[in-house]
Amino acid sequence: MSRKVTTPPVLFAFLAAACASTAAMAEVPGNLKPAAGETLAMPLAARGVQVYECRATKDGYGYEWAFVAPDAELFDAKGAKVGKHYAGPHWEANDGSKVVGATKERADAPAAGAIPWLLLTTKSDGPAGSFSKVTSVQRLNTTGGVAPTSACGQSNAGEKARVPYTADYYLFARS
Repeated sequence: MSRKVTTPPVLFAFLAAACASTAAMAEVPGNLKPAAGETLAMPLAARGVQVYECRATKDGYGYEWAFVAPDAELFDAKGAKVGKHYAGPHWEANDGSKVVGATKERADAPAAGAIPWLLLTTKSDGPAGSFSKVTSVQRLNTTGGVAPTSACGQSNAGEKARVPYTADYYLFARS
């Protein structure tokens, strides 16, 4: 008896994104290139949300949607969940290894309504494992994730918004 095997749409989307991302690597702005001596350790696809909170502005004369943290799952090129991305910003592998990043450079995303592309420097922030030797991360090929355009004021101060986004994260390590 033969069984028809179909590729789940979500897996197909991740595989297509991984293929598209590899092609897009050539179009990375110069300021987002990793340092000399760093090589690609692994490409990951992220799917999740960017969390914002309605807060008073720093000058105290209004309110704005302020970025709080990412909340995303990380997938390898085969569509397997390999980790998570959250406040810090942290990238944590399923094996418990993790890195924390700091933005080094940024560039506007080519797609309208998408969060910026970034280059972040990282340091290990956990046990040895698949992410512990990562020294920098590129965030590319972003979709969505920008701050809400809905009203933010005294009446909804403290309200949080979870804005869907996708991105490709390229993890680099010293060779």
